[in-house]
Amino acid sequence: MTTTRLRGALLVLALAAMPQLALAWGPVAHQAVTGKAIETLPRGLREFFKAHRLEMPTLALEPTLVADTPDRRFLADRLLPFPFTDLPRSEEALKARFGDAAGDVGRLPWLVDESYARLVEAFRSGDKERILSEADALAGLVAELTNPLNFSRHHDGTETGQHGLYQRFAVKLPEAMAGELKLSTDDAHLIENPQLHVFAMMGSSYVWVDNVLFLESLASRGKPGYGSIYFDAARTRLGDLLRERLSRAADAVGSFWYTAWTAAGRPPLK
Repeated sequence: MTTTRLRGALLVLALAAMPQLALAWGPVAHQAVTGKAIETLPRGLREFFKAHRLEMPTLALEPTLVADTPDRRFLADRLLPFPFTDLPRSEEALKARFGDAAGDVGRLPWLVDESYARLVEAFRSGDKERILSEADALAGLVAELTNPLNFSRHHDGTETGQHGLYQRFAVKLPEAMAGELKLSTDDAHLIENPQLHVFAMMGSSYVWVDNVLFLESLASRGKPGYGSIYFDAARTRLGDLLRERLSRAADAVGSFWYTAWTAAGRPPLK
């Protein structure tokens, strides 16, 4: 077994021993994204996060995981058809237009906005623990913007006969591919308008919904259940798509961190 595969296997075993939470992107995916996001940062900022990476909750030796809630998604196609061009960009406007229906789709765009604002303030404060905690929280939320299922009424496959799809794609498949999640990223860049960027990411993720549904149906075809044979097929069918989505997540996380640091005045970090 290679070193990479061994580390991946040990990570899965360690996480499996912890109390299980309902997660969005699962812990293996989150750790891959957050770890790779650090490498996208410019020098200085990258050195700070590298020096303290094990102090970040999800990268710690005993990781602290965040439970999934319905708020951590935004099922936009329950409100409007893609490409969502008329979708209000503020939560108040969304509620004014769609009433009670707006309360049933999730709050992911605004959770990102709120977390980003807290990270800016954390950078300004110079409080190392606060910076690391807020950066880790923002990483988890930004990563969710790259999961196509977070924006679709088909997120759990109920309407398509693919019950449990979300858990299989977002949690179990990354675990099955722990030693194969080699992400390809670009350097972090400044985001001109973080709020609008959130909605742009939502659209670029949603276009993959049909691919996930179709490829997962092929992976499960003729299988007696969702055991190792299924996940072997899922790696073949969905592996490239998963790596692409997680790579874009790492790009985005690094860019949101860099933008928050810049918005805070690029304070020196220790």
